[in-house]
Amino acid sequence: MRKNTKITAAALATAALAVGLTACGSSSDPKPAAKADGAKADPSKALVVAASPTPHADILKFVKDNLAAKAGLKLEVKEFTDYVLPNTATEQGQVDANFFQHKPYLDDFNKKNGTHIVPVVNVELEPLGLYSHKVKSLKEIASGQTVAVPNDTTNEGRALQLLASNGLITLKDGAGAGAKLSDIKDSKGLKFKELEAATLPRALNDVDAAVINGNYAIEANLKPAKDALALEKADGNPYANFLAVKQGNESDPRVQKLAKLLNSDEVKKFIADKYAGSVVPAFGAAK
Repeated sequence: MRKNTKITAAALATAALAVGLTACGSSSDPKPAAKADGAKADPSKALVVAASPTPHADILKFVKDNLAAKAGLKLEVKEFTDYVLPNTATEQGQVDANFFQHKPYLDDFNKKNGTHIVPVVNVELEPLGLYSHKVKSLKEIASGQTVAVPNDTTNEGRALQLLASNGLITLKDGAGAGAKLSDIKDSKGLKFKELEAATLPRALNDVDAAVINGNYAIEANLKPAKDALALEKADGNPYANFLAVKQGNESDPRVQKLAKLLNSDEVKKFIADKYAGSVVPAFGAAK
């Protein structure tokens, strides 16, 4: 029987408060973190990994069910439904690792919250896409309509870059990956609503279009490769999702085993077969 536990935001609210997390807060004087030493980890114990349900937990479950035992790895998957608590739990040692995020998001999170999470190995990319239940093409998006975007710093910037690259808005010169609504030079009459990334699929009936992260789109039975009005390109994309740990735990032998399995030919085939281009392998060392 699979031993997978689903964790909601409420379930670890206390943990989140413990490191002073707020939607836009920061920690200017964080307390020194307890040092981690993964080399001392007991290899006989299960490696507990926090993950978003799709595709991250799905990929981990494939590894658990098909590859882990042969590699001598005990693996437990805990599912989280937001983008904050997996890092909180990893920092505090409630889980050993996490798999849900990309480097720009992690850099921003560590800076704001005084956490010490580091990437281990890249695994896959979920192209960000623009979706709608009300229009069928980019040409139908017109002045006066409302587009919802993620409200976290890195994904909002990523969303605005997608809109700009498809001619829906014009950004000010120099607006990069961290672009904000205030960096829009010409909205071309569009209105914008900032929402938590996880809620965007549910908002599609209330707005004219929404920019949705690939994992949340898939969870909502959207097919990015087919349903998106516009989709990020995979080539040269800096938003590969990776396995991450608290700094110092990179040398945990269980983490090293999982990293190798996540970059295996078997996982590459699983991703290709299951997601048909909506999620793509992005193997290699994470930097």
